[in-house]
Amino acid sequence: MESLVLNAVEVRVLGSLVEKEITTPDYYPLTLNALVNACNQSSNRDPVVSFDETTVVRALEKKLALVFYGADSRVPKYAHKLTEALTLSRPEIAVLCVLLLRGPQTVGELRGRTGRMHEFAALEEVEAVLQTLAAKESGPLVTKLPRQTGFKESRFAHRLAGEVTLEPAETAPRLEPATVAVRLENERLAKLEADTEALRREFAELKQQFANFRKQFE
Repeated sequence: MESLVLNAVEVRVLGSLVEKEITTPDYYPLTLNALVNACNQSSNRDPVVSFDETTVVRALEKKLALVFYGADSRVPKYAHKLTEALTLSRPEIAVLCVLLLRGPQTVGELRGRTGRMHEFAALEEVEAVLQTLAAKESGPLVTKLPRQTGFKESRFAHRLAGEVTLEPAETAPRLEPATVAVRLENERLAKLEADTEALRREFAELKQQFANFRKQFE
């Protein structure tokens, strides 16, 4: 792979290819439709996205994958080449895959979420893999983030998108989806009420103007 500085779409495409190679080998390499569905699935993804085929194809142009034209398939299929490009072991690829698909994770989260790809017996094994990934001769593939307010443990992030910067919104624990939905609904209702009040005032002004206009002919 000529470049490993990926954008968010390319990260999701690559992570999806890596995951499906391990978890559904009978259906791998993936057709474009299968790859789009893998990127957009709601489980084991953060954030959940809604890519179209054009978006995914544009990401593939970064040479994230090899294209196969098999005799048993009328459409091209795609397979990643991350493992060969970076010489990664199965435990390493499992950890990196979860970071690609779900963003920064604690050691405990990584152990719990890599089970379908590699079973870690203890947290120490995950920590050893993270250390190995962080010390790759070709350049660190993961980095340890500063522990943030509201979090008991530090998290780790991949480096395939370059330097990791924390958004201001990430300095506090994430809100529950239901809380976010309620707040958005409250904001929408408040805007509707404000718009309604503005229309009432405008209508009252027009009514008064019309009344003044009629008086001119009485």
